[in-house]
Amino acid sequence: SLSLSLSLSLPKSSASAKMSIDTTNNLVFHYLVRDMLVHLTLTERSYPKRLAFLYLDEIADAFLESLVNDHGEAGWRTALATTARPYAFIKFDLIIQRRRKDFVDPTSRQNTTKLNEDLADIQSIMRKNINEVLDRGEKLENVGNISSNLVRESKKFKWGAKKLTWQAMVNQYGPMVAAGVFVVFVLYMKFFW
Repeated sequence: SLSLSLSLSLPKSSASAKMSIDTTNNLVFHYLVRDMLVHLTLTERSYPKRLAFLYLDEIADAFLESLVNDHGEAGWRTALATTARPYAFIKFDLIIQRRRKDFVDPTSRQNTTKLNEDLADIQSIMRKNINEVLDRGEKLENVGNISSNLVRESKKFKWGAKKLTWQAMVNQYGPMVAAGVFVVFVLYMKFFW
């Protein structure tokens, strides 16, 4: 069962993080860090982790909604940072207790539905990721085909460049070689024939 829920201020980080910490007493601390707040709950080891984090997500959403309602969208962070007295948010305990009652029995129909919806969301995200990876694979295959075509065309270009170089050499030196061969032929005919 859920026996403890706390919301504590965290001064620096606004990143979202989740973690579970096992204790030696067959209990587990689950915490969620979101919007510079730490939301913490203590459960028995047999309580489903996903359900504990769903509980913390709902508490975090409700607490943030309460802060925004009380202090406005722009002022809730300032109100949170300047809170000096302990238990300044004790009025939120009623909401925590109501949500706690909803999550006490992990086998209830409502909690099973929540877990199934969460798993369906995860499955949807995984399908999307797999489809993106497959699309990348198809794109990589297209890049491979393009690079193969490029290699073939570059070989044709290389052959064409060699042919053009040979023709340029023939055009440049051909007349001189032909004239030299003609002179040698004429001299050979005059002296040796």
